[in-house]
Amino acid sequence: MTFWPITRSPIPFDRAAGTEARALFPGLAPSLADLVDGAAGCSPYLKTLMTRERDWIAGAFDTDPWAYLQAELDALDGVALVQVSARLRQAKRRVALLAALADLGGVWSLDQVTGALSDLADRATHVALTTLVADEIRRKKLPGATPGDAATGAGMVVLAMGKMGARELNYSSDIDLICLFDETRFSADDYLEARASFIRVTRKLCGVLSDRTDEGYVFRTDLRLRPDPSVTPVCLSMDAAERYYESLGRTWERAAYIKARPCAGDLAAGARFLETLRPFVWRRHLDFAAIQDAHDMRLRIKAHKGLGGALCLEGHDIKLGQGGIREIEFFTQTRQLIAGGRDADLRSSRTVDGLAALAAKGWIPRDVAEKLTAHYIEHREIEHRLQMVQDAQTQKLPTSAEALDRIARFVGLSDTRHFRDRLLGRLRDVAELTEGFFAPDAGHGGDEPDLSQAQQDIIDGWRSYAALRSERAKELFKRVRPALLTRLQDAADPEAALVQFDRFLGGLPAGVQLFALFDANPQLIDLIVDICATSPRLASYLSRNAAVFDAVIGGGFFAPWPGAAALQHDLADRLAQLDDYERQLDAARIWAREWHFRVGVHHLRGLLDAFEAGAEYAALAEATLGALWPVVVAEFSRRHGPPPGQGAVVLGMGSLGAGRLNAASDLDLIVIYDADPSQNSDGPRPLDTRSYYARLTKAYLAAISAPTAEGRLYEVDMRLRPSGRQGPVATSLTAFRDYQFNEAWTWEHMALTRARRVAGSVALGDTIEGVRRTLLQDKSTGAGIRRDVADMRARLSDAKPAHGIWDAKAGPGRLMDIELAAQFCALAAGHHGRRVEQQLRAGVKAGVISAQDEACLLRAYRLCWTMQATGRLLADQISDVADLGRGGQKFILASVGCDSVSALASRLKDMSMRTASVIDSIFTSTTANQDDPENDSTS
Repeated sequence: MTFWPITRSPIPFDRAAGTEARALFPGLAPSLADLVDGAAGCSPYLKTLMTRERDWIAGAFDTDPWAYLQAELDALDGVALVQVSARLRQAKRRVALLAALADLGGVWSLDQVTGALSDLADRATHVALTTLVADEIRRKKLPGATPGDAATGAGMVVLAMGKMGARELNYSSDIDLICLFDETRFSADDYLEARASFIRVTRKLCGVLSDRTDEGYVFRTDLRLRPDPSVTPVCLSMDAAERYYESLGRTWERAAYIKARPCAGDLAAGARFLETLRPFVWRRHLDFAAIQDAHDMRLRIKAHKGLGGALCLEGHDIKLGQGGIREIEFFTQTRQLIAGGRDADLRSSRTVDGLAALAAKGWIPRDVAEKLTAHYIEHREIEHRLQMVQDAQTQKLPTSAEALDRIARFVGLSDTRHFRDRLLGRLRDVAELTEGFFAPDAGHGGDEPDLSQAQQDIIDGWRSYAALRSERAKELFKRVRPALLTRLQDAADPEAALVQFDRFLGGLPAGVQLFALFDANPQLIDLIVDICATSPRLASYLSRNAAVFDAVIGGGFFAPWPGAAALQHDLADRLAQLDDYERQLDAARIWAREWHFRVGVHHLRGLLDAFEAGAEYAALAEATLGALWPVVVAEFSRRHGPPPGQGAVVLGMGSLGAGRLNAASDLDLIVIYDADPSQNSDGPRPLDTRSYYARLTKAYLAAISAPTAEGRLYEVDMRLRPSGRQGPVATSLTAFRDYQFNEAWTWEHMALTRARRVAGSVALGDTIEGVRRTLLQDKSTGAGIRRDVADMRARLSDAKPAHGIWDAKAGPGRLMDIELAAQFCALAAGHHGRRVEQQLRAGVKAGVISAQDEACLLRAYRLCWTMQATGRLLADQISDVADLGRGGQKFILASVGCDSVSALASRLKDMSMRTASVIDSIFTSTTANQDDPENDSTS
């Protein structure tokens, strides 16, 4: 009985050799005997192994081959130094034979075959390393080390790179290793002695593994992937390696570390080192510049190996040649480098798994992934058979017809022509699928449009810009410039669009990444031209934050809006993955910028109207504040202990509380806490309650508004807190309640009509909401409200007059005036609604205003909000709509439903006058909620 499910078998090329091998194992099942016959009949090397390891391999035929493999590997542990060389070579012979038969018979998949070879490499490297380190310790050559340290390499680790790192070793592969040691385990006085010891171990390790003896060899070793191998020792300190990659690391080295993993020695130290390199390998932004780097690398390899020219099977390199294995690996790794910094799911070290992940995330078509996977597997299996013939490290197909016949039989095909046609088809398909991705000259360039002298003068000035300082940036920009200028020329106002793009380009600190992004994603050129032609403010924002373009192609940019709760959960998850407070603050800024940009682009392209954009900006702010609060509290608690009492709540006031922000809104916030004033926090540096929450609030404000390496999140205004600037930054619930009921001015009650919890304790937020509603009902019957608000309106009119006809915010009958009237309605009605629409409706129901007044106010509010929201997206301030250019004018006119600038001016003027008249009548009315001047409740 056999546990070998044979699914295929080679055809013996040398029948006599096959027959001899079959005779070595009498009594085998027919399928297994045919496998032995075919393997030996195609490979002199395998026939030699069968003869030499006949007794051992015979035992494998009656058991589970994988269990047999593991038993052989386990037997290597504890081998003495004098025996390690011979024992490892014996294991190599046995595993090579077992893996070959399991491969040829279809017993193991390609993953299992390469995994078995990689497991052998891991175990051999670890056994050799620990044995050699133990000898250094025994001879007292490793300072401070004890015999027990040998099991973990005494701080030395070997990183498996390339195919070994990915557990994809081919049949006769060399192994790429990087040897490092943890210098922190040694004092400064012992450093050089330890370094010399580890260098000796590394050199001996290479000899143990790769020297050829009568017993053969284990693995050819290659240490040239280490930093700057021509001048560095064979074993480096981790600190030296890290400093090299931070300052001099190249794209090919980033690609190499996709597959890196610790395989021998101090595995924990190796894992820590790889974690420090994560930002080097996986860039935070989408890295399309890696495409050109990979393309250049491919061309250098082809030139060096002489692999150019027409595809011909005779002598073709199935690894490095056209349509070969390396093409698929480069295709996969380059795409992983582009997007893996933003998506950890794309960071697989294995080629097949990487292709599947890229397809699942939409980076490559699923059918392309499936085709390349099938081609990769078959290419690898042919590569194995090329190497099995004589245990040669070759990937080249034979040049003679006879030798090609042997390979065809080895893969189980009796018809060599069929083998040739099938392989040629696969090579051509791989080349076609990958070349379009790597060939950067395809489909680019072209003629530039005719330009005016003024336009040409602008373009001539680009040579001095920082973004075009490097040769790499100049080359990339040269490729996208024709398309860019053509699209700018097609804008409604080409001159204005070019001027704005010039400002955008001049504001860029660097250009390589962005120009590579444009090169790989031409649709982004349309977007930047659209922005420059329409929104100077957004273009200026982009020049300072060009990385937000990543979000456009990073997946989901045009998906439905997820809502505040989902956004907060997403940001909280991202922040939880970081263990450094400063990195968390930077990550929050990057995340918020991308979503902010998304809302702006959707608004600009008509996917949202001004009110929908306002709601999304507010939801984004709420999600950001909500996710950041526990991060700040945790950091603050680390020094001062957890918050005393019931914690604190952050209230959004003003437009944030009403759930409607524009693209440039700041945030009005107040913080209220509930704790015993006599209580102290319990931490390393305890604070009294008032000091605790005051300093926590300041830390929170800094987390939001302080500039970091990634800028700031929002400007924050806390003047709406009790007593304004003179009051404490955080207020206790008791003080807040007492102040609001007994001391607050009418305008402070008005401010509370829009107050809403946006972060902090949900339970405390519910309590405060109860206080708010009770207060509004209680103060709705107070005398003097109407007169107070009328006085407030007059003071606002004097302090913030309108800045011309196009100021939709300030002035009689404009946005602030309407919001003031709405808040008065809410307060006079004792209603808890926060939005203008809810507050005006409450005023109608309470008899404060008429339905006709409501309709007039709402029409004016919609016009003014639309103008304000669209205007703040387009520019910081609009003194004249004509200054926006044709693109901006077209956008704002379409948003408000007017045909011309003059029609909009007339409409805004007329509507403001009517609205101002309505509001005048509200505050001079004597028919509803009449005031008694003798009983003024305000202080």
